[in-house]
Amino acid sequence: MGRPSYGKAGANLADLLDAHPVILPTLESGVRSHFEALMARLGITPQIAAEVDDVAMMRLLAREGAGLAVLPAIFVKGELEAGTLVEFGALPKMVESFYAVTVKRRFPNPLIRPLIRENSQE
Repeated sequence: MGRPSYGKAGANLADLLDAHPVILPTLESGVRSHFEALMARLGITPQIAAEVDDVAMMRLLAREGAGLAVLPAIFVKGELEAGTLVEFGALPKMVESFYAVTVKRRFPNPLIRPLIRENSQE
């Protein structure tokens, strides 16, 4: 993700990383490990603008033009719709998992029940 002035959606990853620094999650993040492995495979050494452990801060830094941000599109949906940020492309084989932890309730929320049932790993 980055400012529209950085290029067009689908631009070449190597060219983007050569021209702009990146905003990355911290070393403890699974996404960061995948990103580092991808860079090693491609032989690219990106310039790191920031290492951030907060998605909201990554979003702000990307919006302000500090660099390209490595984060899921769902976190910048509003910026993408407004045209403030552009998704240049998905990083190959990079996936981030999200989990919801719930407790049994006496009066369960009927809107949540289908989600839990559909994605349950019990």
